[in-house]
Amino acid sequence: MTTNVPAIETPTTAPRKERENYLNCSSGFMSWAGTLDHKRIGIMYLVGVAAAFLSGGLFALLVRLHLWQPDGMLFSNADYNQIFTLHGAFMVFLFVIPAIPASIGNMVLPLMLGAKDVALPRLNLLSFYLWLTGAVLATLAIVLGGFDSGWTFSAPYSIYTDQAVVTIGLAIFVLGFSSIFTGLNFIVTVHKLRAPGLTWFRMPLFVWALYATSILQVLATPVLGITVLLVAFERLYNIGIFDPRLGGDPVLFQHFFWFYSHPAVYIMVLPAFGIISELVSVHSRKPLFGYKLIAFSSLAIAIISFLVWGHHMFTSGQSTYAMFAFSFLTFFVAIPTAIKEFSWVATVWKGSVALNSPMLYTLAFLIIFAIGGLTGVILGALNVDLHLHDTYFVVAHFHYVMMGSIALAFFAGLHHWWPKMFGKMYNETLAKIACGLIFVGFNVTFLPQFIMGSRGMPRRYATYVPEYEPYHQASTIGAMILGSGVALMVYYLVASLFTGEKAKENQWGGVTLDWHTPTPPPHLNFDEEPKVVHEVYDYSTLDYESMQREAT
Repeated sequence: MTTNVPAIETPTTAPRKERENYLNCSSGFMSWAGTLDHKRIGIMYLVGVAAAFLSGGLFALLVRLHLWQPDGMLFSNADYNQIFTLHGAFMVFLFVIPAIPASIGNMVLPLMLGAKDVALPRLNLLSFYLWLTGAVLATLAIVLGGFDSGWTFSAPYSIYTDQAVVTIGLAIFVLGFSSIFTGLNFIVTVHKLRAPGLTWFRMPLFVWALYATSILQVLATPVLGITVLLVAFERLYNIGIFDPRLGGDPVLFQHFFWFYSHPAVYIMVLPAFGIISELVSVHSRKPLFGYKLIAFSSLAIAIISFLVWGHHMFTSGQSTYAMFAFSFLTFFVAIPTAIKEFSWVATVWKGSVALNSPMLYTLAFLIIFAIGGLTGVILGALNVDLHLHDTYFVVAHFHYVMMGSIALAFFAGLHHWWPKMFGKMYNETLAKIACGLIFVGFNVTFLPQFIMGSRGMPRRYATYVPEYEPYHQASTIGAMILGSGVALMVYYLVASLFTGEKAKENQWGGVTLDWHTPTPPPHLNFDEEPKVVHEVYDYSTLDYESMQREAT
């Protein structure tokens, strides 16, 4: 099946040295702080989520160093709980959920649609400041005494603990509004601002993925907001919703939290799927296999994700019939996910694959996500999950899906669109080395955790019995390798802004609308409104030999 992404007509552009772009069209702090340009807002999001990722990664390294010895090496048990919670909260709420939609999505979505901006630019800026407010509140919670309930804030512990739970709950509440506003903005933009001729089945699959994600953001996030609000009321006014001492039900909290948090997994991962769909096609130089299947599978995943929250609660005492239904639906959601994986592999097969850094990150994603997805099916089996529940097997599976897959897709998209964002090219050799370090370090970190979990090592423990020491030490060594790869990536990307060579107008030979605007894009994206005139994603229209001569 061929991909229905358009060939287009765009006006010829003047030489790049004479062009004004979104980076140099105005200067000064206020020109950025008050900007309505989706590209500048995307860059501000990128800086913010990168800072959150590095902070969460630092907390993760501290956790791994502490676990080098069975009795712990750095912290008391209470301090370990706080560092562990900070790692999870920063990574999930400040990085993984907003990273791709808010940064890369904001930058690329209007370009791919042939639009001048998002439909609601002021709401877009408000979304960023809400995210920033949530990040400040989360940091303030650390100063006010910290929080140690884990990133899930499980009741009744989060009601009893003497920590800044209300402050962090307020942070999550504000971050939820940021996510909802971004989703609303993207939905309206996709419906109203597509270029003439850009029908639904000519849209790039990254747009489809962001559209499905936006539906989840709008429908699921209010449940999380209500849940953290109820926890705050419990602490302040002793209402008795989740507190068993007052007649409340702690399992009700689990239903509320996971009803949001399982769709949230796909809020995180669907944009990653969209990036991979774009990159396997561009860097294999062939149409994506199964375009419509991948587009509809994104919507199918969004719908089914609302029905599987109970597989997080197999040990909570729910009825046998409920567990059977949730187990079946867990297996069922694997079908549209597998459609994507097989379509990506079929696209790469016999393609003219360019082994540059974006494609290497993409191939790493295909391997890591396959492991994460298959171990998820294992955890969906009732009898197996009863043994593996709350062990390091779940930790490893979660990181293979969340950190391994989503972060790798984020890195792939960042390397793919970096030349378009800034008009500068990074050091490709260092990029390949960093990709290798990240891939090796990640697997050395988390593969031993599957073994630990299958042997019964509980998660979240600050100490452990000596039989698990070799596995923890291997995991810590892997975390060091992974951290060095990330540090190298940060170095060469930042260095490219100052010393990098100028990127070509179409660095990778893409055929979507984002590659037919100047590099970097002008303030209003296109000098004239582009018109979509063809339905086939035809790479034969690009002269790759000329592009290669230009590169050398």
